[in-house]
Amino acid sequence: MTTTSLILPALDEAEVIERVVAGLLGHGDEVIVVDNGSRDGTGALAAAVGARVVVEARRGFGAACWAGTTAARGDVLCFLDADGSFAPTDVPRVVAPVAAGTLDLSLGSRTLRPGAAMRRDHRLINRLVGASLPIAGAPRTTDIGPLRAIRRDALLDLGVLDRGFGWPLEMIIRCGQAGLRVGEMPVAYLPRLGGRSKVSGSVTGSLRAARCWSGLLVREAVR
Repeated sequence: MTTTSLILPALDEAEVIERVVAGLLGHGDEVIVVDNGSRDGTGALAAAVGARVVVEARRGFGAACWAGTTAARGDVLCFLDADGSFAPTDVPRVVAPVAAGTLDLSLGSRTLRPGAAMRRDHRLINRLVGASLPIAGAPRTTDIGPLRAIRRDALLDLGVLDRGFGWPLEMIIRCGQAGLRVGEMPVAYLPRLGGRSKVSGSVTGSLRAARCWSGLLVREAVR
């Protein structure tokens, strides 16, 4: 039987983490919260409601995702944000094609479902970068979203190196270059339950991610 680890990178999410973990219990075989240097007790709160907590002192979205990857026990890994912006019921839908062997990387697209709570600039950047993926040898996507599923052994074989904002984009690029099957499905994107967004909550954050992603695309296109 295929097992699933749900991995949530988290930085100062004490306001919401208990509700997020509680909502995900039962949608995977384990919920891993990667505490990426929180100062508000996020890790202890997550552990108290049933998460397995991994501490990653090196700051960075990719660093937290990698720590969760190496700690996970599941055959399939599902990554998602720890702010409650994804519906727990979408998690099994994203995992299912990977568990069934019909996709190698399953991406939850926030831009394919009307009414998603995305800033207009964030939606535009995600679509533009996704449309540019073929220049780096990867399939076109509509979103570089954080909700995604992939087999653990496949991810370890990809050699994803970025430990910052580029992690999710590099994963797609490496899958495309390796000839793996990448697919998308629409998922809900909800207003975060509380706290402050580290990337998509401001134009500045969106532009910072855009600079990182565009640099990665250029490097891969000329490699």
